[in-house]
Amino acid sequence: MTGGSLGLRQSGSCGSLQLQAQNGGFQLQNLYLPRRTSKTCLAGYREKEKFLPATFRYLSRKKVAILILSVLTVLAFLTGFFTINKEDDFESFGLPFDARYLKNSYVAPWLLPGKGAFTYNTMSDSSSSVTVFTNPCKDFAFPPPPPGDTRRIGPRPCPVCYVPVEQAIAHMPKFTSPSPVLHHLTYFSEENSLKTQPNGGSEFGGYPSLKQRNESFEIKESMTVHCGFVKGCRPGYKTAFDIDVADLELLEQFHEVIVASAIFGNYDVIQQPSNIGEIAKRNVPFFMFIDEETETYLKNVSTLGSDKMVGLWRVIVVHNVPYTDSRRNGKVPKLLLHRLLPKTRYSVWIDGKLQLVVDPYQVLERFLWRHNATYAISRHYRRFDVFEEAEANKAGMKYDNTSIDRQIEFYKQEGLTPYTTAKLPITSDVPEGCVIIREHIPITNLLSCMWFNEVDRFTSRDQLSFSTVRDKVAAKVNWSVNMFLDCERRNFVIQAYHRDLLEQRAHLALLRPRAPQTHLRPHPHPHPPPTMPHNKGLPRIGVVRRGKDKRPSIRRRRRNPRTREIFFD
Repeated sequence: MTGGSLGLRQSGSCGSLQLQAQNGGFQLQNLYLPRRTSKTCLAGYREKEKFLPATFRYLSRKKVAILILSVLTVLAFLTGFFTINKEDDFESFGLPFDARYLKNSYVAPWLLPGKGAFTYNTMSDSSSSVTVFTNPCKDFAFPPPPPGDTRRIGPRPCPVCYVPVEQAIAHMPKFTSPSPVLHHLTYFSEENSLKTQPNGGSEFGGYPSLKQRNESFEIKESMTVHCGFVKGCRPGYKTAFDIDVADLELLEQFHEVIVASAIFGNYDVIQQPSNIGEIAKRNVPFFMFIDEETETYLKNVSTLGSDKMVGLWRVIVVHNVPYTDSRRNGKVPKLLLHRLLPKTRYSVWIDGKLQLVVDPYQVLERFLWRHNATYAISRHYRRFDVFEEAEANKAGMKYDNTSIDRQIEFYKQEGLTPYTTAKLPITSDVPEGCVIIREHIPITNLLSCMWFNEVDRFTSRDQLSFSTVRDKVAAKVNWSVNMFLDCERRNFVIQAYHRDLLEQRAHLALLRPRAPQTHLRPHPHPHPPPTMPHNKGLPRIGVVRRGKDKRPSIRRRRRNPRTREIFFD
């Protein structure tokens, strides 16, 4: 034994001796065979055994793997939790924790009960006093959607920061926004429109030719375009889509802000707005356009009275609808709202299946006034490309497939290409058109007219034609559309089901058999029926077992009397 090994030995560390022996290039067995294991090493080894982790001593590999996975899951959860908290940054934002997900929205602290008035700074001199409001959303960083029910699939709302209603009203522009290039917009009026081309629109739209269509995209200071209501000179009076004179006078009054919706063909259930402030209830009209079929239903269920009010909604009955398709009739107030309400400054359109759950002043401030925008619409939550949207419409049988293909082929010949990142800052070519927020100025009115003309000429699927109209306008003037996230739209409107689906679900619920209630009546079979006795003498017919379910047969031993060999039958 060398001196180096004796020195290691005197240190009383068997572990160190093993390590040094391996590093020294000699075998461990040759070092320990000639000598007895010392009591010091034996005691140290036993002492280490006492402190070994019980996991690796007693558990199997499977249990160890499960334990490791559990630890990793806990670590991942904690990491995500602290990451979300860090991104929210409530200390810099100045919001209390109880306001974190109020209506899944970020709100200023003074919106909560008992928080007092909002913060403001006042600058005054000897002649005047100017109040400057502090924007509580200036430091808002868009966070990820809050964690929800993992069983719920599909898109969800995300947090949105709204200012208080009073501050939103104070932020309303005092003057009308400028309209780039276009300043005067008038509309064609014809008593007898002639259809000169196939698939050229409808009589209500005036059958605009392709030449007239293309000329409407050449934006000038003063323009005259087709925009529905071609008969007569007063939209809604003897033009098709007729409205009672008393209702027309109400629509033609001056309104700073209105909310509008429509239900045709009794297709939806009227959804009542909620969280609407007192100022909006007094000053913002809620107009609901319905046809005679829907009116009859509302009267039968005693919802519509002589005052034509259903909750907050003022019902406007439409007679002599221009189309046989109820969904296409709904495009008239949706896209031509500026023609029915010619003296309105701002409008918020929501489809009939939606429920507004945020004050309209807050919606306008968030999506128009804060961005100096005049037109806002949400983009589709999943699809960004028109070609993909067309295929989805065909797969969902939303419209005749031949008509969809004809429309897409027409746009391809005009230069429509699939959406790519090269189109940035445009973020999507497909809108979720159930909500439209806009200021009624000539350029936005022109966009609405041309969009309606595309819907009138081709299919009623307005998502397919929006990007074509938007891009043609943006190519001529310095103007763009604010396309916000769909999860932000889902923050201020709640989507319900159509009436037919609701009635179908209610009918299925009535037909679904219910479990017997034993506490009300005795069960007809209190005890299970007795089983049939098994007769061992009868063969079992029709029972064939194969594969793993096949039972091994019982092999009996027999002896051949002649050869005395034992064999199995």
